[in-house]
Amino acid sequence: MSVQEKYLKWLNHPFMDEDLKQELENMNETQKKDAFYKDAEFGTAGMRNVLGAGTNRLNVYTVRKATVGFGNYLNRKDGEVSVAIAYDNRYKSTEFAMESARIFASLGIKSYVYKTLRTTPQLSFTVRHLKCDGGIMITASHNPKEYNGYKVYDKNGCQLIPELIEGVIEEIGKLGPDFIEAPKLTPEQEKLINYVGKEIDEIYINEVLKIQLNPDLPKDNFKVVYTPQHGTSLMPVKALFETVGYDTVYVEEQCTFDPAFSNTLVPNPEDPEAYILALEYARRVDADIVLATDPDGDRLGVAVKDGKDYTLMTGNQTGSVLIEYIFSQRREKGLMPENPVMFNTVVTSDLGEIIAKEYGVETEKTLTGFKYIGDKIEGYKISKEKNFVFGYEESYGYLVKEIVRDKDANQSCLMLAECANYYKKKGLTLLDVLKQLYEKYGTYLETIQSITLTGADGAAKLQQLLANLRANVPTELGGYKVVKYQDFRTAKCIENGVETNIVGFDRSDVLKYFMEDGSWIAIRPSGTEPKCKYYYCIKGENQEDVENKKEKYFKSIEEITK
Repeated sequence: MSVQEKYLKWLNHPFMDEDLKQELENMNETQKKDAFYKDAEFGTAGMRNVLGAGTNRLNVYTVRKATVGFGNYLNRKDGEVSVAIAYDNRYKSTEFAMESARIFASLGIKSYVYKTLRTTPQLSFTVRHLKCDGGIMITASHNPKEYNGYKVYDKNGCQLIPELIEGVIEEIGKLGPDFIEAPKLTPEQEKLINYVGKEIDEIYINEVLKIQLNPDLPKDNFKVVYTPQHGTSLMPVKALFETVGYDTVYVEEQCTFDPAFSNTLVPNPEDPEAYILALEYARRVDADIVLATDPDGDRLGVAVKDGKDYTLMTGNQTGSVLIEYIFSQRREKGLMPENPVMFNTVVTSDLGEIIAKEYGVETEKTLTGFKYIGDKIEGYKISKEKNFVFGYEESYGYLVKEIVRDKDANQSCLMLAECANYYKKKGLTLLDVLKQLYEKYGTYLETIQSITLTGADGAAKLQQLLANLRANVPTELGGYKVVKYQDFRTAKCIENGVETNIVGFDRSDVLKYFMEDGSWIAIRPSGTEPKCKYYYCIKGENQEDVENKKEKYFKSIEEITK
């Protein structure tokens, strides 16, 4: 079916939502193409897209179809089926959640729906606690206000890995191009929709409190500024900090559940602009650290007092400091299990792995997407071959305790506050700890560049860019020889002229170049945004050295990606 045929089918649908119909009527040809050139797809973190009319947008019709597909997939098993449903503060989140619950009920599936918004890790916890067969989280995480999304979870509270999501996609494909109408439920079907709330919150909070390694550490002379960026972590973080007794100042303007994110420039703790108001608070109250979580409460960013002002830490830097603190304290207190294992991704800095090795902890890498880490955790939970001690991604996501199978900013806030307080009592900031790690293991600089390529034309340009890179593998970058090259889509690895196969990974559109100086660069399309990302892990002798190298590597990447 052509773009025009799809467009007319939507425009002439007799029961089309009035707001969507008006949007359709006002579309120009470019907008039609972008809205209908493909169907919304599941990426590294579920289905995420701009809100609006069209098959390549998130709206009540695409959500219904995804839910019917997921429901039919779950109904492949015999017996009673149940799901947990949660949602964040975004536009249409509540409507999409309730629409999903009604679709599930029409398919004979029991649902447990939160009455008000909750964080992503709480959804994962709820799936596990209630022994559901699956779950959905309505959220677009840290994306701009124009977006919303639909994350799909398995019975372990882990986002579906590709081999499982293929089953959902298969079921969606069986539905064809027809619209899924709102179901008319019978009284018996209505009873399948159940509401949950504070009773599960309390259980979750009590479990998170157990991650503390030094719970009796005095909380005096330590101040935190915290912002939820208008999102869902306000309630759990407040409950945790009040229970533990941290002196916390909340950024009041950003503590409203505002879908427009009115009082922040960007609700993404990876972006320095997310901290502007929080840093004003911090300077005013002389805070030790600033903590910022994203709207669905799975990512955490931190700014640390540095002399008279504050310095933002990257996700890699924060992960490295957390690893040093958690593993050193586990060793000191005799809490390190046998065969400990940590998980991170192929685009996460090498520094964390080096620190982990010092403490006898093995590191296993996965593709980007915390679902892969969650799946690894479950695998070892069953085999008992290794014991999970930490998991993290460079994109500001950390998991301390596997009570959930997704990154958990609520756990991270509690642990990072404890970490900062512990080191302050020793006269150190988190930045001081990071400098000590650099002195011991070498200086690392990790950064990301990205180019945005929207719409059908952008997608075509991105595919051409990646094809060109595969056809012309560079032999040197930044003046350093490329000693190893990995292509995770073809599962090909070339090292010192010898080609081998990459094993243990699903196929993914990721290219990675390892340089003779110990640095590496990775290139991959984002699974949640219309972007191509360039990841840099640059190793050097000191800060000046890595900064100089960064400029050389930037220039090389610019040349090969023109």
